[in-house]
Amino acid sequence: MRTPRAVLVAAVITATAATAVPAASAAEDPYTSQKISWGSCAFKPATGAKPAQCAEITVPRDWANPDSGTDLKVSISRVAATGDRLGAMLLNPGGPGGQGTSLAPTLATLEPTLNASYDLIGMDPRGTGQEGSSDKGFQCNVPTSRLPDSTKLDARDRSAASIAEHQQTPRAIAEACESDALAPYITTWQTTHDMDLIRTLLGEQQLNYLGYSYGTWLGAKYASMFPDHAGKIVLDSSVDFEGRLQADFEAFPEIDQRQFDDVYVPWLARQFPDQLGKTPEAVKQKYEQVRAYYAAHGMSPDAFDHVFVGNGSKIQWLIGALVFTQGAAALDGTTPTSPAGLAADLDTQSQATFGVPAAALTTADVVDGTPAPDYSQVSGTRYAVACGDQPTRSAAWYKRLSDRQGPVDPLYGWSYGLGETCGYWSDAPQHELPLLPASVASHVLVVQGEFDPQTGYEQARAGARAAGVPLISVDDAPFHGQYALGGNPCVDGLVNTFLIKNSRPASTTCPGVPLPGEDAVHPVAGPVDHPNHGVVTQLHDALSGLRDTVQHLIHTIDDGS
Repeated sequence: MRTPRAVLVAAVITATAATAVPAASAAEDPYTSQKISWGSCAFKPATGAKPAQCAEITVPRDWANPDSGTDLKVSISRVAATGDRLGAMLLNPGGPGGQGTSLAPTLATLEPTLNASYDLIGMDPRGTGQEGSSDKGFQCNVPTSRLPDSTKLDARDRSAASIAEHQQTPRAIAEACESDALAPYITTWQTTHDMDLIRTLLGEQQLNYLGYSYGTWLGAKYASMFPDHAGKIVLDSSVDFEGRLQADFEAFPEIDQRQFDDVYVPWLARQFPDQLGKTPEAVKQKYEQVRAYYAAHGMSPDAFDHVFVGNGSKIQWLIGALVFTQGAAALDGTTPTSPAGLAADLDTQSQATFGVPAAALTTADVVDGTPAPDYSQVSGTRYAVACGDQPTRSAAWYKRLSDRQGPVDPLYGWSYGLGETCGYWSDAPQHELPLLPASVASHVLVVQGEFDPQTGYEQARAGARAAGVPLISVDDAPFHGQYALGGNPCVDGLVNTFLIKNSRPASTTCPGVPLPGEDAVHPVAGPVDHPNHGVVTQLHDALSGLRDTVQHLIHTIDDGS
């Protein structure tokens, strides 16, 4: 998480050089002279979300050489401002590879005050296809003959054969993705130019921006490369945008283990004491027993562990609880029971994930319904961006990282380094990405939850400090995505004041909100400490379900599991 950034410092270039593209007059340029034709959207809006308009724009495959190669299409959406308009705000849900056109109508519904002032613009970035359609974008076809039997994988097995099996998958993915001619053009550098074209076609002098997860890296790099056109920038659940993008992936084992040990396991002990144990220590003992039980009944140990990796939303917490309690009940010969405060949510989630109500769920349903990666076709955008933005480490380096992280962070530390596709990526980056200039830092705000398991608190803090921008820290918060998604009025109020009233807060800490099924905050020691633990109550209203759904769909810095 604190990897030296000398390679980044050496790579800093001026904004002028970074944005240089072959010149053409507006009349000659087929990209800036196109007209946006708004129409219906391919995606189905979330229940209760506002209607949106959608369009496709044409972008060059390579902004450094627009006349070469076949043009690409990028889908965008719009929910027009309903009040005194301040401008356009582009939204990104992260990834790399997240489709974001449906985010505009959802955010407009969750934050009507924001939508009163801004046209909210969603985007399906290059390589991601079109949300709601059959176009899935850049996909890598991986020969299944190159892949191991995933039903038996256990990264705790450090035999040479086990390590070799684990490394088969990332090698095969890297080779399949790099063999596609599109891969070199699916990068943050290229996407930032698409974003500025969107700004131009919208007729905006400046582009305001709200990005989650990887979207914080994308937004920071847009502002760095086009500083004269960057408006207000909110980076929520942030990577270290002044450092190495890959360092955020490398921190997954540590931040996942911290959230699991310090927040999730104690929550399980409070919610399911009779099934899983009355103390965190007892729950962790039960975890090992249930892990072994599932391994004997068709679910690989890696697959069981990965249920709890990137555990950054209420929905993921509920899925983990269902898998865990069902295994514990089968192991002990008992019947699982749901706590009153979670019964309805657990039943709804069981229906959504496994197709049966919680009372009818069996371990066979869990084993059959646990998502298993279909490696015959994988998202190329995730790997092309993550491995192509900056120089990568070697597979040998990642194997050594696994050796170091496994004993300390066993939930994901053993397997992450063995499965990192970027370790086998051979193509060098085609473009350098600059750091954030001081002229832009004056209108950037970072928001971060303390125990986010998908973008670590230390990463966000490092980026904010290096750039000299304020950080809103959310004490005791274990979920990914805070503004508009966490039901935290402190966070929402500060961000809206910045975006609408043009008053940016200094670095501050908001108290967290209670965890699912609870009415009070249980303080946890960590990198953030707020003196008034638990003074904010959980916000329950007609939009709570929509918040849960969107938070679950915010695309993380994907761990690749």
